[in-house]
Amino acid sequence: MSVAKLRIYRGDSNGGQEVEYEVPIEEGMVVLDAILFIQANYDGDLAVRWNCKAAKCGSCSAEINGMPKLTCKTRLDTLPLDKPITVHPVKTFPIMKDLVTDVSWNYEVRKKIPPFKYAEDTDWKMQQVDVERSQEFRKCIECFLCQDVCHILRDHNEKNEFFGPRMMIKIAELEMHPLDIEDRKPMLREAAGIGYCNITKCCTDICPEGIHITDNAIIPLKERVADTYFDPLQWIITKIKGS
Repeated sequence: MSVAKLRIYRGDSNGGQEVEYEVPIEEGMVVLDAILFIQANYDGDLAVRWNCKAAKCGSCSAEINGMPKLTCKTRLDTLPLDKPITVHPVKTFPIMKDLVTDVSWNYEVRKKIPPFKYAEDTDWKMQQVDVERSQEFRKCIECFLCQDVCHILRDHNEKNEFFGPRMMIKIAELEMHPLDIEDRKPMLREAAGIGYCNITKCCTDICPEGIHITDNAIIPLKERVADTYFDPLQWIITKIKGS
């Protein structure tokens, strides 16, 4: 039986190192299977977060050979086995133990986003095309891989300035709902820091649900902010209405 070598990061916030393991390969194995084999046969205290093993809970995010991926969705036969497979915790969030990180920052940020708001006399009739526009963003499983790959959060650690791609699609889900009347553009411009995004599309490329984060969420939100705050004609109209 052939084997795969995995170098898994073992440690906590005080530091750690890669530890190498050999795992027998069976047909259809994913990286999570290999990690659970190690946990069952070598190191029972290896910490890994997982739940559904069906790529729907978003729990098992990690960096496999340096790329943010779901361990339950990454098959061993898609990876080069002539060298060890590295498995590290996602870089953007603080490490707790081994492959488990503290992603609570995301939930604190989400609390800052104004919820859905509708008019008292709302007629709850909508065109299907309008429903579908915001429906795409509800496929998000909150694996936070897009947050991990985002260079603003990952390389520059601008968590006080930028909400990140996941929260942009949350805002887009609300902003593009045909019956929502809340104005989140001031928040997008200031607290959410949408101006920091320079449209690299790395978040779209990494999304396991295939959500078009950049094209369908971030760019339209950028356009709304630009129309409101940087279009001279719109600025004059806003000033006149305000007076």
